[in-house]
Amino acid sequence: MRTYEDFTEGLEIDLRPYEVTRDEVIAFAREFDPQPFHLDEDAAKDTLLGGLSASGWHSCAMMMRMMADSYILDSSSQGSPGVDFVRWRRPVRPGDVLSGTARVLSRRLSSKRPTLGILKISTVLRKQTNDIVLESEYTLLVLTRDGVAE
Repeated sequence: MRTYEDFTEGLEIDLRPYEVTRDEVIAFAREFDPQPFHLDEDAAKDTLLGGLSASGWHSCAMMMRMMADSYILDSSSQGSPGVDFVRWRRPVRPGDVLSGTARVLSRRLSSKRPTLGILKISTVLRKQTNDIVLESEYTLLVLTRDGVAE
C-alpha cells in the first residue's frame, strides 16, 4: 500500500488504459447529461463536437476509474477536499482508448494532523492519437506510514 512517503514530488504514475464504448457513452448521457451530442449520432453530426461524444462529466468519471485502478485503491487515500480545475481539451468518442499520467506536483504534511499528507496532483488523459482530451489538478489526502499503523 502506498503511503505519503511513496508519493514523492515529481512522481509520475501511468494510468491503466480505458476503452470507451458507445453503449456507456449513451447510458451515462441518458442518466446524467442528456444533451443530443451525447445521445444520438445523427443529432451530434451538426453540433460543435461534430459527432457522438462522451459527456465531459463522463470523461471525469472514466478518469476517476483509471486513477482508482492505477493507484488510489492501493494507497492510504483519505479522499480529496476538491478539484482545482478540469479542462476538456478534445471530444472523447466511442472507440477511443484513453491512457494517462498522474504527476505529484507538491506534497506536505498537515500542520494539524502530522500523520496526514496533502498531495497536489495533476492528471492528463490522452486518446490513442496522443491528443490530450482532459487535464485536471486536485488535492489528495493520504496517510503517512505512521498514520496507517495507528
